[in-house]
Amino acid sequence: MELVIEGLSKTYANGVKALDNVSLRVPKGMYGLLGQNGAGKSTLMRTIATLQDADAGSIRCGDLDVLKDKEAVRRRLGYLPQDFGVYPRISALEMLDHMALLKGLVHAGDRRAMVNAMLERVNLFAHRKKALASFSGGMRQRFGIAQALIGNPQLLIVDEPTAGLDPGERNRFYNLLAEVGENVIVILSTHIVEDVLELCSRMAIIHQGRVLYEGEPEAAVASLAGKVWQRRVPKADLAALEASHRVISSKMVAGQPLVHVYADASPGEGFTPAAPGLEDVFFSRIGGLC
Repeated sequence: MELVIEGLSKTYANGVKALDNVSLRVPKGMYGLLGQNGAGKSTLMRTIATLQDADAGSIRCGDLDVLKDKEAVRRRLGYLPQDFGVYPRISALEMLDHMALLKGLVHAGDRRAMVNAMLERVNLFAHRKKALASFSGGMRQRFGIAQALIGNPQLLIVDEPTAGLDPGERNRFYNLLAEVGENVIVILSTHIVEDVLELCSRMAIIHQGRVLYEGEPEAAVASLAGKVWQRRVPKADLAALEASHRVISSKMVAGQPLVHVYADASPGEGFTPAAPGLEDVFFSRIGGLC
């Protein structure tokens, strides 16, 4: 099965063009959608999830027309939005059972077996009777993925899933998503480049509603080989360097800016070659440097 998006556009009433002729082919496995906040990622995710309509374009998931066959799509869909609401005083077991019922699992015995198995899978079975309000951020995210996986979806959408998680919880979440991605289409929408590099075999960079890159993360990084140079500069010289060079990014290291510059050859004295990373790809693409 493949998700095929063609010519998708969406402009809000306030004039903001959230999606501008977006076309993507998303195969089974982990697919990363990388972009800054406000780039159009959430609009695209909500449209795929049948929560809003597009102005133009089409989406097909296998044999389904996503924009027309919404009820059929929802039976195949699992969705973990960036912020999902729960009833805080209800236990994880009660809430997941309720969501399973909404997914059409009407037989109590089958539903109980699936709910218990899902709580085991996300390592929450021991906490199943606790109120969701008592869960840590990582536990809430694991519960979120559990509710998204109820009903064995063929398409799973997760929007900014690791925001606010500590490194341990983040790694556990990575492992769970990687396991799920072996059998279904998983779209991971994020602004964290490490999420995409560590999890996804294919990716797209979206900026101001347009797709700037689509392909393998490793191929994107390889395309910058020999073209990224770095140099530490005094803070007072940073503005002048940004005006005279094609700066990819700058970050503070030991109290001094470390600047990455895009150039086919050495851009000047003091610069040394830098091994490119996905962050360099991201910033060079949205900055129009390549």
